[in-house]
Amino acid sequence: MQNSPITPFEFKSEFFHIKRDDLLRPFEGNKARKFYYFYKNDFPSVQTVVSFGSNQSNAMYALSELCKLKGWEFVYYTNHVPELLKKNPQGNYLDALKNGAEIVEINLNGDELREYVLSLQNEKTLIIEEGGRIKESEYGIKMLADEIKDYVKKNNLKIFLPSGTGTTAYFLAKHLNTEVLTVPCVGDEKYLKKQFELLGGGKIPTILKPRKKYHFGKLYKNLFELWSELKNAGIEFDLLYDPIGWDTVFYYGLKNILYIHQGGLKGNVTMIKRYKRKYGL
Repeated sequence: MQNSPITPFEFKSEFFHIKRDDLLRPFEGNKARKFYYFYKNDFPSVQTVVSFGSNQSNAMYALSELCKLKGWEFVYYTNHVPELLKKNPQGNYLDALKNGAEIVEINLNGDELREYVLSLQNEKTLIIEEGGRIKESEYGIKMLADEIKDYVKKNNLKIFLPSGTGTTAYFLAKHLNTEVLTVPCVGDEKYLKKQFELLGGGKIPTILKPRKKYHFGKLYKNLFELWSELKNAGIEFDLLYDPIGWDTVFYYGLKNILYIHQGGLKGNVTMIKRYKRKYGL
């Protein structure tokens, strides 16, 4: 996993530094960081990886790629797969299926789903929590911290990135003296603090409340318009997290930041279709 570039980005007459983890391969974005430990090391007893989360999860797709490379079976639990998606597979869901993933619909939510999946652990089964919220993610995220440490110090920058489980933000805060700022995109501040506790607690990132309550996965025309402006300015971002991230940047008037581009662009295909259906864009 080569050091991804940091590129200049001018947007709305403001200048930003962008860490382009979306350009990483064979996996892109924060999943490349989170799952690099498993990619890099051998696990001779492991035959199956089990995880859980949403039906269009970037982590689901990345894990399906990892398992294909490692020769592991991959079972993924989700609490709902819409009939339209079953009949017309697309996006991360389709690509995970193409990689051989077994996607299991189960009538469990939240902690109940998590506890069920954790109960499947055995010597031949590797459990990877939702969104890569696991201690092994620290391995690749520390590499990210090492890559940007001197740059942010030299340019007197803070770090900013939107969060789902908050795993990347948490481990960056652990390994950097620079302030790490994040905004919750899946749950609220309370949810994000709980995720940090599951990872070990201690020093945590600074949590910024979003401009308004955005329900995860719901379509907001203003966010699509912001995403379109960003793309027209020269960089395509994820459509789930990054519009909330950039909306937060401008709501708080953040300057002198290094924005971590965490990838997830494969999911844009289905998101764009959903926006076009709803708003006729």
